[in-house]
Amino acid sequence: MDITYIVCLIIGICLVNVDALMFHVSPNQKKCLKEEIHKDVLVTGEYVLDDAPGHKTNLAVTDTKGHILYSKEDASKGKFAFTTEEYDMFEVCFETKMAAGGQGQDRAVSLDMKHGVEAKSYDDLAKAEKLKPLEVELRRLEDLSKSIVDDFAYMRAREEEMRDTNESTHSRVMYFSLFSMLCLLGLATWQVLYLRRYFKAKKLIE
Repeated sequence: MDITYIVCLIIGICLVNVDALMFHVSPNQKKCLKEEIHKDVLVTGEYVLDDAPGHKTNLAVTDTKGHILYSKEDASKGKFAFTTEEYDMFEVCFETKMAAGGQGQDRAVSLDMKHGVEAKSYDDLAKAEKLKPLEVELRRLEDLSKSIVDDFAYMRAREEEMRDTNESTHSRVMYFSLFSMLCLLGLATWQVLYLRRYFKAKKLIE
């Protein structure tokens, strides 16, 4: 087994879950969070907004093509989940509107997003398939290792694309440089011949 694979697997196992992200949204303002996610990945999110009299906050989860994956008007607390169909940049936006008579204070938002292995509920899986704790842990490690392998495969594909692009750019620059040199040599030769013919016509040289 590749040592790099083993090291990455150990690192992935040792990673701890990140706490929910907290931020504030000003009245009549919009704040968005973006994240790139791979294809066929489960994404879950849980959000909680504090009480703000006179405030109405709308939530929308979209991709770069404008598809609405989840939306909620007057959101205060809830969950959402979706599976990505392709590698894309996904955006979670909170837009707060203040009604007449509302207080002009910021509204606190707590957002906890998970994807991939973190998003799966292994407790529900254990109940559904009647798995033992050790089997559940093995399933989680299997999913984690698959996620790491997929990430390596994606990075390798991107590296190959970048290498092909660099080689193509290098070839184009080289050909353009050769073409420029040939043009300069041709222009210099033409100037010499033209000046020689001109000086002969003026009988300045023989």
